[in-house]
Amino acid sequence: MKISRLLPVAMLSLFVFNVYAQEAPKGFQKGSVTLADGNTISGFVKNNMRSDASVTFTEAAGKKKTRYDGSAIEGVEVEGTKYICIKGDFFKVLCEGELSYLQKSSDATGKPTQAGTEVIFASGTEGSPSDYFIYNKANKQLKLVSKKNLEEVAAASFAGNPAAIDKAKSVKEDLAQLKDAVELYNSSHK
Repeated sequence: MKISRLLPVAMLSLFVFNVYAQEAPKGFQKGSVTLADGNTISGFVKNNMRSDASVTFTEAAGKKKTRYDGSAIEGVEVEGTKYICIKGDFFKVLCEGELSYLQKSSDATGKPTQAGTEVIFASGTEGSPSDYFIYNKANKQLKLVSKKNLEEVAAASFAGNPAAIDKAKSVKEDLAQLKDAVELYNSSHK
């Protein structure tokens, strides 16, 4: 009889403990980090991309925190939003496929990085945070997109796909709409 009364209390205690253990530390969000070797670790991520081109990771609340620069990892996912790292910078992935449409989220230019006993200053990527880019994964080519070079970049990126080029030409003031042209290109290259 006593065991049957203690069982619900024990179950409730385990449930409360499990919920508490999954709570994100202050300033952190649920996420994962893809390390340079391709392995992914899940836990909680603090987004420091804009301030110093890095993220802070912890597997559980109150546990050891590790800081990762954009040059040390492949990417990160924060609350379902995916970012990839190129030349030390973080880029928000707006769509991906053969070509990816990215928005720059950090500026690693001139950021010191430790390489053994040497300090190296990152060159980062061109452009500023919030700028848009088309990234070709096959040749690892990153192209900054601006209102001035939109047609030139679209012609080079979408070569052989007139529908995607026409869609890109229809983008006027809002470069975020170029995502539709990238998706159109990718859908015809599966």
